[in-house]
Amino acid sequence: MIIKALRIGLGQLIVFLDWISRPAKLKRSPTAQAAVDQAASGLALYQFHGCPFCVKTRRTLHTLNVPVALRDAKNDEQHRQALLEQGGKIKVPCLRIEENGQSTWMYDSKVIIAYLNERFASV
Repeated sequence: MIIKALRIGLGQLIVFLDWISRPAKLKRSPTAQAAVDQAASGLALYQFHGCPFCVKTRRTLHTLNVPVALRDAKNDEQHRQALLEQGGKIKVPCLRIEENGQSTWMYDSKVIIAYLNERFASV
């Protein structure tokens, strides 16, 4: 019980610190941003709100100005079940990439961040 309270408290502290120290979004021309918005339409991030690795991944999304659908895999049973059945395991963060009618489930914040930087940093 005490450990759960500590985890929740630390999670909220991490979210708050992220919020007050968040860097500015990447500025793009309207045309370039529209291209990023279109490319990101097939992405969804399955995450827990207070998870430090999820915060790190969301921070990268914010910095790169990439609008990705966020899926709460902790409190939303439907998203949790999709993560388990389609992704194979309940582990966050997990980026679901829908391209050409196929789904790819990418786990691990470092891998996701590298993918996002490679795909969206130079656009």
